[in-house]
Amino acid sequence: MLATSDVHSNLLSHDYYADAPNPGFGLSRTGSLIAAARAEAEAEGALTLLLDNGDWLQGTPLAETDVSRADLLPPAVTAFQLLQYDAVGLGNHEFNFGLDTLRRALKALPCPALCTNLSVLDPQDHLPILPRLILDRALPFAAADLPPLRIGLFSVLPPQTVMWDADHLEGRVQIDDMVSSSAAAISALRDEGADVVIALAHTGFGATRWVQGMENALHPITSLPGLDAAVGGHTHLLHASIPADADGVAVPVVMPGSGGSHLGVLDLDLAYRDGAWRLAGTAAALRPVSTRTATGVVPVVPEDPGMVAALAGAHIRTRAVMAEPVGEAAVPQHSYFTFIGEDRALALTAAAQAAAIRPHLAASELADLPLLSAVAPAKFGGRAGPHNYTDVPAGRLSRRHVADLYIYPNELRCMIVNGAQIRDWLEMSAGFFSHLSAATAPGMLAAPDRAGHNFDVIFGLDYEIDPTRAAQFNTEGQRVHTGPGRIRNLRWQGRAISPEQRFVVATNNYRSSGGGNFHMLESAALLALPPQMVREAVMAYVTGVLPRDPLAQLPYPWRFTRDLGIQAIALTGPGARPFLHELPSGLAQTAALTDCGFLALHLNL
Repeated sequence: MLATSDVHSNLLSHDYYADAPNPGFGLSRTGSLIAAARAEAEAEGALTLLLDNGDWLQGTPLAETDVSRADLLPPAVTAFQLLQYDAVGLGNHEFNFGLDTLRRALKALPCPALCTNLSVLDPQDHLPILPRLILDRALPFAAADLPPLRIGLFSVLPPQTVMWDADHLEGRVQIDDMVSSSAAAISALRDEGADVVIALAHTGFGATRWVQGMENALHPITSLPGLDAAVGGHTHLLHASIPADADGVAVPVVMPGSGGSHLGVLDLDLAYRDGAWRLAGTAAALRPVSTRTATGVVPVVPEDPGMVAALAGAHIRTRAVMAEPVGEAAVPQHSYFTFIGEDRALALTAAAQAAAIRPHLAASELADLPLLSAVAPAKFGGRAGPHNYTDVPAGRLSRRHVADLYIYPNELRCMIVNGAQIRDWLEMSAGFFSHLSAATAPGMLAAPDRAGHNFDVIFGLDYEIDPTRAAQFNTEGQRVHTGPGRIRNLRWQGRAISPEQRFVVATNNYRSSGGGNFHMLESAALLALPPQMVREAVMAYVTGVLPRDPLAQLPYPWRFTRDLGIQAIALTGPGARPFLHELPSGLAQTAALTDCGFLALHLNL
């Protein structure tokens, strides 16, 4: 069995933000791995099945350029046709463009689409998806009188999807708990005669024990009786294991990373015994499209020429649109220091959000409230690698630069919150950092279980972060510490804010709906706004359609508490070297490349 996951429209080996080839990803390269794996299986007389477990429709500008054109196939659908997928699951990002766009894509798919735990509430919103599926496949090595193998498939995605895309989904669909839905699907597939049951689980590893509605439920799903194998995802991690690996899973599992960086391979050895096909052995592996050397990323396989040719038109259109000039930047905008210092890209986005909201705020009954703007980094290295950073040079800006500044298709929102919610919001964000101590050797600045896109910076305030204090909230947004928090000297216009003080905050629809487990925001009221994408606001700001915002004149909002007497290691991209002079004097002692290609900064805090 061959599997891909979290492709996110990285269909070609091209970085549309930098407008340059990137050999480190691309389904076009994975396609070459698929062809090689199929040839190996055919030579051995084995059967292959090609599956994807979600997040294929949205991602890069290649997907967004033609998204509104009903006369064109989505590029991902074209890729699935060429590579001859047997079935695909749905991920949360399939819903980013709305149900109509998703329905159009699903109708064009060359293979069945599965989503077990989703129900459409209005028949007019019907989606051509199946809750489960049995594929009958004849095994090449089997005797002619033996029955075909009956392969049962189902797919689940996080119930939080309704919250994350509330504008498109609230009141229109219901997404049930993944574990209970998986248990029901496994039971039904076995009752319907499935010999083998495989989960396309668009979820990652989280807690080992089941909790109703959990976002990352791969551990409890793989422990369900009757399941034979699983493809995981959502968290963009790499993983391949069988139960003997003692990693806590009860069945073989692959998680093939993201962006088409790897092909997941599950080998299921079958034998016909006692009137049924039964598993006799398993193996799991990941095959990368590239490898890293001392000089950079080197492809392991070439791009599939058929895919490159089939997507050439979309590729050319995307590059042309992305090259359109939109404005000027006086200084470089980059995200290399987003977790240790100033991030001008964040500052520009924050100012654009505020500028877009000010006219609507002035016309409302909330006109006297202070306006703040909250943004989080989108390109910060992490699991996507050492080149995944915003890096926009000074000078002429094009659409690709704007897309680089803000990569998500999020809508603009304006929340009304009080000082207590602001403090909790920032405490949840500050959980990104490890709990550091002067008594221990320098540790990693970033906590391994935290996502960089949940590190919100709120512009218009002034505050310090003290990572020597315990995090107030865990990754699930539950308060786990009641002592002094990490946020110190929180002020607005030089004065400490009070718990009752009210603010309006520009943000996006993902965060305003509590996305990222920011539960303190779920009850916040919203100022009514006309529909507008955050990226549209950024575009209007850099072109001068929106005026310069007062937030752009304020000092950067946060810094580490001074003189903590601790040291830490922060990772950034090698592209940060020309900008090291921007860091405060004495903050970074040394900068050295790691084996993974990141630039490691030794910090004095």
